[in-house]
Amino acid sequence: MKEIRHVASVKVHYTRQQYMRGPGDAILCAKEFMDGEPFGVILGDDVVYTGDGEPALKQLMDQYEKTGGAVIGCQRVREEQVSSYGIIDGVKTEDPDLVKVLDMIEKPSIEEAPSRIAALGRYVITPEIFKILEQTKPGKGGEIQLTDALRVMAKNENVYAYNFKGKRYDTGNKLGYLKAMVEFALRREDIGPGFREYLKTLEL
Repeated sequence: MKEIRHVASVKVHYTRQQYMRGPGDAILCAKEFMDGEPFGVILGDDVVYTGDGEPALKQLMDQYEKTGGAVIGCQRVREEQVSSYGIIDGVKTEDPDLVKVLDMIEKPSIEEAPSRIAALGRYVITPEIFKILEQTKPGKGGEIQLTDALRVMAKNENVYAYNFKGKRYDTGNKLGYLKAMVEFALRREDIGPGFREYLKTLEL
């Protein structure tokens, strides 16, 4: 009940994306709520478990405070996965987990991919992105890609990619969703032990 009261005290503003035109268009729909301030983006099909550590978005916020530039949440992925993500082309900084972005490629083939550093659903973005998104033409799949806008931004100002700490689940596919549900359930003190014993009894 305490958690419900806490959530209920949060003010929520929402807007509706009338047509499925991609994440860039979805962010553009929220322009009027930003009031010229940097803002965080959390994509719903990426769930990140950080245990007792800082949430992934908070990690990016800390990097924004240090750099003053937009920050893309990233992790390294396997070669066979690069075609599913926006992939970073960048240069190292003094922080081994922080890369200065030179370019990005949306869902490249393994041969096209400049790295295995993939954008994974967490961003801190400066309001300059809105002007770019308004001029961004639909890309792959007829969608306005956030990746395309961030590429333009990286040419004109500092954009960084940060290797955030945490285990990321791709809940946009059925198997990833099930993995997340099972593992989060097993971590809970209240239901974890009973659920673990239940799983041991399954005979399929």
